Amino acid sequence: MSRTGVLFVCLGNICRSPLAEGIFLHLARARGLAERFDVDSCGTGAWHVGERADQRSIAVARRHGVELPSIARQLDPASDFERFHWFIAMDRANVRSILTAGGPRERVRLMRSFDPSLAGREMSDLDVPDPYDWHGDGFEDVYQMLLSACRGLLDVLADDLES
Repeated sequence: MSRTGVLFVCLGNICRSPLAEGIFLHLARARGLAERFDVDSCGTGAWHVGERADQRSIAVARRHGVELPSIARQLDPASDFERFHWFIAMDRANVRSILTAGGPRERVRLMRSFDPSLAGREMSDLDVPDPYDWHGDGFEDVYQMLLSACRGLLDVLADDLES
């Protein structure tokens, strides 16, 4: 059985993309589809390579029963563009970075473009904001954005698996 590769991409790979990866895997497991996917996350920058997710991402995930398995790494065009079918960027800057690195335009999408409640919105409304420097509970807000978008993404990819 061939697996669909999904790579979640943000800036440093410690806040948004590992959270999206964990949520997507959690949802896929709940639907009995986890083995159908090859899922990972990465950053466009190398600042945090080798580190675990930000403690605030880990904490919000844990509150919702989600594990964050990833260790931060940087996008590797030499292998990632061959390995993964989908490149799910957290914001428009990440999209530009993926495309500049040679990413296949037809396989790069914004994370929130999969949120059914945001259908028809402008691209500028679809960024997942980086909660790294936020005050308050920005990580909970980002978790909720990612949860809705991951549900939509899983629905789309599950439909593709069945067709």
